[in-house]
Amino acid sequence: MQNEKQKVVYVGMSADIIHPGHLNIIHEATKLGRVVVGVLTDAAIASYKRLPYLTYEQRSLVVSNLKGVDEVMPQTTLDYVPNLEKVRPDYVLHGDDWKQGVQQKTRQRVIDCLAQWGGQVMDIPYTQGISSSMLNQRLKEIGTTPEVRMKRLRRLIDAKPIVRILESHSGLTGLIIENTSVTVNNRKQEFDGMWASSLTDSTSKGKPDIEAVDLTTRLYGLNDALEVTTKPVIFDGDTGGKLEHFVFTVRTLERLGVSAVIIEDKIGLKKNSLFGTDAVQQQDTIENFSAKIRAGKNAQITDDFMVIARVESLIAGKSVDDAMERALAYVEAGADGIMIHSKEKSGNDIKEFCTRFRQQKANVPLVVVPTTYNQVSEDELASWGVNIVIYANHMLRSAYPAMVNCAKSILAHGRSLEASDEYCMPIKEILELIPGTK
Repeated sequence: MQNEKQKVVYVGMSADIIHPGHLNIIHEATKLGRVVVGVLTDAAIASYKRLPYLTYEQRSLVVSNLKGVDEVMPQTTLDYVPNLEKVRPDYVLHGDDWKQGVQQKTRQRVIDCLAQWGGQVMDIPYTQGISSSMLNQRLKEIGTTPEVRMKRLRRLIDAKPIVRILESHSGLTGLIIENTSVTVNNRKQEFDGMWASSLTDSTSKGKPDIEAVDLTTRLYGLNDALEVTTKPVIFDGDTGGKLEHFVFTVRTLERLGVSAVIIEDKIGLKKNSLFGTDAVQQQDTIENFSAKIRAGKNAQITDDFMVIARVESLIAGKSVDDAMERALAYVEAGADGIMIHSKEKSGNDIKEFCTRFRQQKANVPLVVVPTTYNQVSEDELASWGVNIVIYANHMLRSAYPAMVNCAKSILAHGRSLEASDEYCMPIKEILELIPGTK
């Protein structure tokens, strides 16, 4: 028995929500030898599903205190092989659910690796009545706290090659972003967070995008989404307003649990950037805008809230050199990230900026909004050094033509049958989308 106890058993787990299934695997592992648990890092988990609720540090602390666990180590990839080559375990234990789906190839790589030293995979029968998906859904229904939501954006930036953000202008669009997912190559794809756009906030109220909708009104609308979602929010702060007012904006957004505010370096009556040089686009001085950034950073209470500077040089018809000068100055002033914007359809100016910026600032988050250069894929953006891609107005733009066509159909036919069949989802389906309706 003493010789048997010297054997090493490796167990990999996310450990975001510890349930009886996890405890059963560890219990079975203790029967075979010394138990080493590889806790998957945020990056490893985010490579194939949503970011975990708990940080790696929190999850590893929980696991290290479970009965039967002798050692905890980080598993930095979904692939077990790097850790297995370090530990060279006699056994690897996992729930038998990994025989199918996204982890099927992972299991085979484990088998092939263990064969080098005669190790063995043991598939533990799935614990009936326990569903991680069900538990995650219950957590979503419970909701989140402002602090947890706020911290999530920085964790996503650290964990993912690119963070995917979609525009939301209502509680309903927030729910769509929260719940919509697709499976691509056996991997679940979903949006990581929401963009509270001043353009769509204004347009949905029938007003021009000239900062005509005040901050208090916009926050009322944002709260509708915050009440029914858990994902992080990036707030479109336009110019940030007067420096003295921006201080209060930062404090208010931080208190609500918003993760970041993006402010643009323009002054005067706001005109939407996509008008480019067709409208007067007057930039602030580097000194004045840097002072606004410093004021915002000094006003925040936590280290988690982000003030991101939006550089409008390319929109105003200026050079990449000008954009670089401003971006570097804004980072020096304390900006937590840079958003570079352009209305050019090729995306070449954005690529040049990102490449040059990355050569000087390797770790400062970069944000892009590829509304006009929408042919560029997320993988390509990531290769340029982009951290966050914002789809800034697509929810409203897609809703408008559908509503217009529906209205026209009712007028044309003198009844709603054709509109209901062609343009409308079943009322039951939309009611079931809203938590608590049933």
